[in-house]
Amino acid sequence: MNKWLEILVGLILIIAAVYAWMYNNGQGLWGMGQAALTFLKGGIVWFIIMIGLLFLLLGISDLKD
Repeated sequence: MNKWLEILVGLILIIAAVYAWMYNNGQGLWGMGQAALTFLKGGIVWFIIMIGLLFLLLGISDLKD
């Protein structure tokens, strides 16, 4: 992948995940309890943040070359 594209994708994923993390509408999803929904949202957010960091680090690593 292009180094600039990796950095851009990484930053977009991190920003989107942090925005989704901060946004809390308090509604249940598919009838799940609030605790289960919070756990699910937290896991998805951390997964997206880690993928974003991976792309960001790959892009920065490619800048050295």
